[in-house]
Amino acid sequence: HVQLVESGGGSVQAGGSLRLSCAASGLRDRVYYMAWFRQAPGKEREGVAGMWTGGDTDYADSVAGRFTISQDKAKNTLYLQMDSLKPEDTAMYTCAADNTGLAPTMPRLRARMRRGEFSSWGQGTQVTVS
Repeated sequence: HVQLVESGGGSVQAGGSLRLSCAASGLRDRVYYMAWFRQAPGKEREGVAGMWTGGDTDYADSVAGRFTISQDKAKNTLYLQMDSLKPEDTAMYTCAADNTGLAPTMPRLRARMRRGEFSSWGQGTQVTVS
């Protein structure tokens, strides 16, 4: 059973930076898709960044060039470095993970991010940009 705990959210002025962390426990020695989602009040959940263990990364157009997803496998921690933050980045940010099952590919990752098809979710951390 995979458990995910996010941290690092907070309030920041526009143009500033934050780094979110997602500590994972219960991971087995497998390849996982891992991703960051966000949801603002009154808006649909949006997949903002995703990757698979030791693999490629993908970003929503709205954050490409400003956000960076990375993983420290030794620490079982997923990160989201957010730079040049904008007020429209204000949202609850949640990390998610799932065993890839089949060999990981970018189309499969993107499909999972579009549909939110991840079996494990954290509780979220709030990011507010003013």
